[in-house]
Amino acid sequence: MQQRKEMLTWTDVDQLIDHLLPQFDFVFDGMIMISRGGIVPGGMLAEAMDIQKLLIASVDFPYELEEMQRPRLLAWPNFLMFPEEELLTGERILIMDDVWGSGRTITSVKNRVSAAGGFPYTCVLHFNPYRNLFGTNRPDYFAAITDAFIIYPWEVDRDLSGAMLSDL
Repeated sequence: MQQRKEMLTWTDVDQLIDHLLPQFDFVFDGMIMISRGGIVPGGMLAEAMDIQKLLIASVDFPYELEEMQRPRLLAWPNFLMFPEEELLTGERILIMDDVWGSGRTITSVKNRVSAAGGFPYTCVLHFNPYRNLFGTNRPDYFAAITDAFIIYPWEVDRDLSGAMLSDL
């Protein structure tokens, strides 16, 4: 069975950000945007919330091919980029990504912020509880629940002139 796809517009994203804003009940000291999906919505949210300390985390979960030539995801993440501990210690850090699917990426970032002595809070535009690998754990903040594969407007293929290829 093929997974349902949903393509969002910039207006849809604005509405998701508007849905998130009233959920925050205190001020964050900084934000970690997970590359690449969390950068655009993180920037939008940081602007709306006047968060000045913006940091980037890039996480890769390597895999190897099984005998049947299917990828087998390995359990330990490889942090390609992560903020220095002194930027996180004692700070309330909002961790932003576009979607919580399996939850592996954002949970690994959250655990590393905690290990550095920070106070992490997770936030996504979309939470997919059907793919979640962490039982009842879920994002601290999310704008919508979905079972679809979400295509955000910044992920749409564009040609060099800026026109959407699907419009041609």
